[in-house]
Amino acid sequence: MEKYLTNLFSNQQYGNNNFFLIAGPCVVESEELVMGIAEKVTATCKKLQVPYIFKASYRKANRTSANSFTGIGDEKALRLVKEVGKRFAIPTTTDIHTAAEAAMAAEYVDILQIPAFLCRQTDLLIAAAKTGKIVNVKKGQFLSGPSMKFAVEKIKNEGNDKVGLIERGNTFGYTDLVVDYRNITLMKEINVPVIMDCTHALQQPNQTAGVTGGNPQLIETIAKAAIATGADGLFIETHPNPAVAKSDGANMLRLELLEPLLEKLVKIRAAII
Repeated sequence: MEKYLTNLFSNQQYGNNNFFLIAGPCVVESEELVMGIAEKVTATCKKLQVPYIFKASYRKANRTSANSFTGIGDEKALRLVKEVGKRFAIPTTTDIHTAAEAAMAAEYVDILQIPAFLCRQTDLLIAAAKTGKIVNVKKGQFLSGPSMKFAVEKIKNEGNDKVGLIERGNTFGYTDLVVDYRNITLMKEINVPVIMDCTHALQQPNQTAGVTGGNPQLIETIAKAAIATGADGLFIETHPNPAVAKSDGANMLRLELLEPLLEKLVKIRAAII
């Protein structure tokens, strides 16, 4: 597992040189949900030879409304994410929000994810780096791709060179995002793997209803363009029934649509390498 992840996050060749996938529900809702999604996605990725990393947030700290669902309890959720990794023999990731959470979460997952809004928080980046885990940093909606070199430097200065960057679009007005695909190429020049977040890039934040909107019908468009422009990995949140998901249902991919999408993307990847 360690060698597998090291290869993914050091720009080395792996498998058939396919892209890798980070996928799962937005947040841990229940054991049945995370195990069901992990089982389905693991089988699909094995079939298509796509390296797979399971993702689920153990807690949602950034919600529009105080009434929004945040989680089932930190320790309980983290234990479930860890169990997913053991049961299906796959690496796992979750996001952290404060420096104090880094060491705690690192006991349960293989990769720590830094949310976009927090990508400039020096103490958080340093704490994540010191765990020795891979650190995936989401590019802030308010930043350019090249400016993410400073986040990477903060992590590498702590002796941790296992870093990835995630593109998730830029703020466009008050309630929309737009993806500038130049950022994929420009962030790859920082010499780290670059992942396209195909679902959060389609969010419509800051809705007056207190719930973030989205355009999931465009996930395929975002993913195809990302692979065509050289993304090393894709980040896709998925759920059997996004309409009842407790977080980010408006922009998640319905689980049954993931396999046909990946089949198309594998063909695009094969055509460009």
